[in-house]
Amino acid sequence: MKIAIIGAGIIGVTTAYELAADGHEVHVFERRNSACEETSFANAGVISPGYVTPWAAPGMPSKVLKYLFQKHAPVRIQLPLKHGELSWISQWLKACKPAIYENTRSSLKSLASYSADRLQSLTKTLDLEYDKAQGYMVLLRGEQELHRIQANLKILADTGYEYKVLDADAARKIEPALSAATALHSALHLPNDTVANCRQFALLLREKAQSLGAQFHFGSMQNHIERGSQGVRLSGESFDQVIICAGVDSAALLKPLGIHIPLIPVYGYSVSASVREPMDAPVSGVMDERYKVAISRIGNRVRVAGSAEIGGDPTRINQAAIQTLYKVLDDWFPAAADTKGQTASNGRGQVQVWKGARPMLPSGPPRVGASGVQNVWLNLGHGSSGWALACGSARLLADQIAGRKTAIDF
Repeated sequence: MKIAIIGAGIIGVTTAYELAADGHEVHVFERRNSACEETSFANAGVISPGYVTPWAAPGMPSKVLKYLFQKHAPVRIQLPLKHGELSWISQWLKACKPAIYENTRSSLKSLASYSADRLQSLTKTLDLEYDKAQGYMVLLRGEQELHRIQANLKILADTGYEYKVLDADAARKIEPALSAATALHSALHLPNDTVANCRQFALLLREKAQSLGAQFHFGSMQNHIERGSQGVRLSGESFDQVIICAGVDSAALLKPLGIHIPLIPVYGYSVSASVREPMDAPVSGVMDERYKVAISRIGNRVRVAGSAEIGGDPTRINQAAIQTLYKVLDDWFPAAADTKGQTASNGRGQVQVWKGARPMLPSGPPRVGASGVQNVWLNLGHGSSGWALACGSARLLADQIAGRKTAIDF
């Protein structure tokens, strides 16, 4: 079949590869001049199936209310909110009910595990070389944080997922550069999880897809889909199927077709800087449970990523969010990267500052499959877990399009 994909982030690229590998004629349309230049550009890089959970969870609304009054808050709300954002919050509150959460959590974990396996398979089969490191650790500053993760520990134990709860000394043996000046109560260690460079992987996979015949049309703005009697048309060209992988812009693309997706941007931030001294940098990846900030070793760089911001201007950098990232980095790895030199742009050293619009659905799991409109398919709404869910989502969708039984029931 001749298939069009709109969007060349990590979701669009993995989808393009899987469909090209199945023998389809694949055309990818991307408004930017390269792949993964928006939400997929500078994420934390964490692949942790055991720690992927829906944002809509019991108790989360009360936590968000508390965060509103904290200086270094994991979640921020920028007023005024748009009508669509208010509607989304209403749906999110409903999705936080325990019964709904149990279903969404199970679906997410199943997809995350399948996706991690698929990523590993592609990496080995295609002999892909990209920056990655083994192991992931959740840092618990006090008893409160240890109590907070008890539900996750039970899930890990029930599913047979490998993990260990370590005391501070054992945690520092795995990550010896952790600052002794910051109190560490304990840590959750997930030895089989990884940290990897999402964009680097995507660029390599794009080349593999191109070698199979996939065509990427960069600098191509596709904002209108026409339905025909036999398929769809983009820019006057006919296709048998079209797949929407356009992140937060997917909702606007689908609305004229009568498909209404409750999708909003929840903005995340990261700062990346070159490693100053390898002995002072993390070995792999850690996450500060209190502030929900991840610190990752990605090749010769350290990346600090976090924050969930609803509302506001997509082009405006929230300096409070950036300062929280710097605080957590300075708390745990103060000498890891050169971020002290002054610059006119951001007041720190030569660092890369990124803000990305994570496409978030109220309940949590993405929509992967048929849209309800003939010849139009969805692979969207992966939120902050796009990198962790991309490879599995792409394979599931390719199998559905081919009419095959999928590896997991999603």
